Amino acid sequence: MLDTSKHHIVHPLVLLSVTDHHARSVSRTSSKRIVGVLLGQDNGKTVNVANSFAIPFEEDEKDSKTWFLDHNYIEGMYDMFRKVNARERMIGWYHTGPKLRASDQEINDLFKRFIAKPPETVGIPTDAYYAVEEIKDDGTETRKTFLHVPSAIEAEEAEEIGVEHLLRDIKDSTTTTLVTRVSEQLASLQGLQSRLGDIHTYLLDVAEGKLPVNHQIIYHLQDALNLLPDLGDAELTQSFTSSTNDELLVVYLSSLLRAVNAINLFVERLGKARDVT
Repeated sequence: MLDTSKHHIVHPLVLLSVTDHHARSVSRTSSKRIVGVLLGQDNGKTVNVANSFAIPFEEDEKDSKTWFLDHNYIEGMYDMFRKVNARERMIGWYHTGPKLRASDQEINDLFKRFIAKPPETVGIPTDAYYAVEEIKDDGTETRKTFLHVPSAIEAEEAEEIGVEHLLRDIKDSTTTTLVTRVSEQLASLQGLQSRLGDIHTYLLDVAEGKLPVNHQIIYHLQDALNLLPDLGDAELTQSFTSSTNDELLVVYLSSLLRAVNAINLFVERLGKARDVT
């Protein structure tokens, strides 16, 4: 019987490898998905997904049941990985989804040649699944399906430092530092707006009785609200106003300097034009 109480951990190296695989294999306008193998350890209580490698995979976008996967390539790559780290075993496979498809059971059956019970990871953030046979109460024929199991993205201290430095060094040479900072802040605000919308929708559903009250979620929301500043405090409001005025003063002075430089350049060019004539 499947033990769904296992703790499934996905390391950042796996996410970076999957992202690189997708960036190299799929264009931005294509909805093609990629497939690869997950490596790690399964000690009975925790499934630790620590590494991965890409595999050749082709699929008909109009008919998902038509696909090709090179299992000979899997065997060759796995033999090379075992020479590097014998502790890492094949524990599953991944694809970039975003949803499960009709061919996933067939692909899963192929991976059973290498793994007894392979989990499947879909998308980033990750969703983990186990392949199970669903037994019906009416005694009809069983059918295969995927059972969702909880997963988390965790990293050791060394991994966190490495990922932080890697993301810090990734820069687009075609954009300036200011454009990059503004784009990052805009993306952060859009992400915040999306999460606030999810919280608002959840609270409305709870108030209307569509969802049960989850006290753990309510406690987290209360902790977040307690960290918000008290905008009714006159001293805090004055501090925010002073900080905003200082920033606007810098912008105003920069605009004045830019205007003065433009006028000086115009006068200089006008003088040279008069000398020529």
